[in-house]
Amino acid sequence: MDVNKSVALLDIDICGPSVPRIMGLEGENVHHSGSGWSPVFVKDNLAVMSVGFLLASPDDAVIWRGPKKNGLIKQFLRDVDWGDTDYLIVDTPPGTSDEHLSVVQYLQSSGIDGAIIVTTPQEVALLDVRKEITFCRKVGVPVLGVVENMAAFVCPKCETTTRIFPPSTGGAEKMARDMEVPYLGSIPLDPRVARSCDEGLDLAEEPTSTTRRYVDIASRILDACEGTVKERSDMETA
Repeated sequence: MDVNKSVALLDIDICGPSVPRIMGLEGENVHHSGSGWSPVFVKDNLAVMSVGFLLASPDDAVIWRGPKKNGLIKQFLRDVDWGDTDYLIVDTPPGTSDEHLSVVQYLQSSGIDGAIIVTTPQEVALLDVRKEITFCRKVGVPVLGVVENMAAFVCPKCETTTRIFPPSTGGAEKMARDMEVPYLGSIPLDPRVARSCDEGLDLAEEPTSTTRRYVDIASRILDACEGTVKERSDMETA
């Protein structure tokens, strides 16, 4: 996997922008220039934009109706100077609401490689995920695959794995098979991941079995993206 790609991360969870904290960017501000808004950079090849950068305090509540949310998402896509970017990753809230419809509409002309859907093993979560897959199919967004999060608890001391949320109906892997979408793998419930998110730390700097799973899933996602891009290119030249 090429780690030197240029990546942009856009957080459109307008009412719950957690990306600034996860990326260790709390307190950062967005600057304006002649070319538009400048995203906040974690590294030279990783740029981030979120409504969280526009709030006076992390405790501020965003209480907006749909049209105002849609307007901000359009601004993020139109007015942010992303530079030369290989991948734009859009982090959306759960569900199939305004944010999802807006990003699909605004990116329709440029093409969307696909959606990555994350779930937990319980049937109550899988019920919503099935709706997400149906939504993607209706709006013409390829589903690159499903990731099962919190699949089991991994003890940070002895690496013993224990099921916390038993998959009563077979979990994400069976659901993906039934819905005929790729299953990308599972990520355990690991306290080190929660700590990294809370403290804005780079989990990759602490090599563990969980880190290796993230890298493996990321590699599968990149392969799926490249396959979608090739398929779209073949259709355009046919």
